[in-house]
Amino acid sequence: MPNQLEQLTAAGQSIWYDNIRRSMFTSGELHKLIENGLRGMTSNPTIFEHAIDTGSDYDEQLKSLVGKESDPQKLFEALAEKDICAALDEFRPLYDKTSGGDGFVSLEVSPLLANDTQGTVDAAKRLWKEVNRPNLMIKIPGTPEGGPAITEAIAAGINVNVTLLFSLASYEMAANAFIAGLEKRAAAGGKIDRIASVASFFLSRIDTKVDKELDAKIAAGQKNLEPLLGKAAIANAKIAYETFEKLFSSDRFKKLAAQGAKPQRPLWASTSTKNPKYYDLMYVETLVGPDTVNTIPPATFDALLDHGKVTPDTVKSDYAGAHKLFDDLKAAGISFEGITAELTVEGVKSFSDSYHQLLEAIAEKQGLLAGATR
Repeated sequence: MPNQLEQLTAAGQSIWYDNIRRSMFTSGELHKLIENGLRGMTSNPTIFEHAIDTGSDYDEQLKSLVGKESDPQKLFEALAEKDICAALDEFRPLYDKTSGGDGFVSLEVSPLLANDTQGTVDAAKRLWKEVNRPNLMIKIPGTPEGGPAITEAIAAGINVNVTLLFSLASYEMAANAFIAGLEKRAAAGGKIDRIASVASFFLSRIDTKVDKELDAKIAAGQKNLEPLLGKAAIANAKIAYETFEKLFSSDRFKKLAAQGAKPQRPLWASTSTKNPKYYDLMYVETLVGPDTVNTIPPATFDALLDHGKVTPDTVKSDYAGAHKLFDDLKAAGISFEGITAELTVEGVKSFSDSYHQLLEAIAEKQGLLAGATR
């Protein structure tokens, strides 16, 4: 009987692993996961910080760079690119087998460039050239400044993972920026049949913030709002998917599809359940659909393989109910637009803070290793 990863692949959804550490390659762990149906991988500064700060996987490389390189940002890129390249090489057979449909690994530009369009474009082009693998995806945040950078990166032939999307407006921006990039590349005579992109829609953070406002109102006596708890993120994702279906079945995209273009897949991110009262796979089982990706952290990944139930097309169920939920939130005096705007700012800050902490951890670790070698 197919496992849950294989069942999801059959339903049109790819499961990616939201984690990376060097021991996964040397131990054969990643190879086994791919054999069992894993189809991609994502990374971020928090994941790298934890891997570098809590283990010894990176000590040997850091030692080798003592006296040669001391800039923490350059050290991080050296460490990250080695891991990313190893992961990309593991996934390359899948990428080739699916004709560029899957087998991607993501590496992000510095979060400190989130509000710098040209800086993001330059960094994306540099990282793409340095890694030099066709199944790399460069992460670009879905900020207002990120939109033009997405278009330029796609036009340059770079695969893009648009990250930190919370609102429908930001999702539409990301999708249109991707389409505009394909149009620009096609107009210049470039091939577009191997350009890939995902739009990373964040989930659990939305429910955490919406539930906080609902809880305050419920505590003040509005018990009728209790059924709205834990519903906003999934409803938001379903409406995004509904929009995806419209955008990528439009005449505008059909012209690109005729040249081999693939749609930008919605990717469900932040899919671990933060509230212990909620079912641990609530952001997985409810959002299965064609042309989607779900990037899952280790604990949620283990839960999926342990007790996950796969039902095709759950993301398409009850669009009307998803729209009604937002009508109900608005009637309750909750500004979802305000919440998602806050989440975008907080997300950029959180990734930037993690990046600073990562650089500090690398500098400290190399300092300790340098002392040990004297």
